[in-house]
Amino acid sequence: MKIAVLDIETTGRTPKTGTIVEIGICLLDLKSHFKSKLFDSTCREVNFDFLHEDKLLENAWVFQNSSLTIEDVRNGPTWECVKPKIQKILLKFPVTAYNKQFDFGFLQTRGIKIHKELDCPMIKATPVLKIPGFYDEYKWPSVQEAWEYFFPNKKDYMEEHRAYDDALHEADIVKALYDIGAWKAK
Repeated sequence: MKIAVLDIETTGRTPKTGTIVEIGICLLDLKSHFKSKLFDSTCREVNFDFLHEDKLLENAWVFQNSSLTIEDVRNGPTWECVKPKIQKILLKFPVTAYNKQFDFGFLQTRGIKIHKELDCPMIKATPVLKIPGFYDEYKWPSVQEAWEYFFPNKKDYMEEHRAYDDALHEADIVKALYDIGAWKAK
């Protein structure tokens, strides 16, 4: 079964306070583990410059913690240009995202329709990794924590917080969860 694993980068934590600045989508064949790039692009929403003063924009978490720059986004395609391409992919393939509620929330508030949503790998990884949290509950594992759990011999990976690279590695986490029966493509 072929699925899409999606990741976005944003300037804020909520669809109202942030803008989408990068989108990556990896195709994953759950049987063969073959992966390929479906989409990888920065994205400039119309309100990108108007929603933020320059100083606030410069200090957005994504620009401080990744190689993505404000200029990359300003020089990239507009949301109106990338939206139809993303929509076509998300209507063709079943799709998931690590922290699906965050990524899908941004996309859906911008009019994207998702044909078939799959389970969130972050939620499915929680009882597998069993990282202590508050009140005797397990915390949701970060991508980095999930990677280190499933791939302890691959110590060279550090989450880049770039959409396609993250989607590519999240696809490996999805496959690992699938292989142990903790995540199903239903």
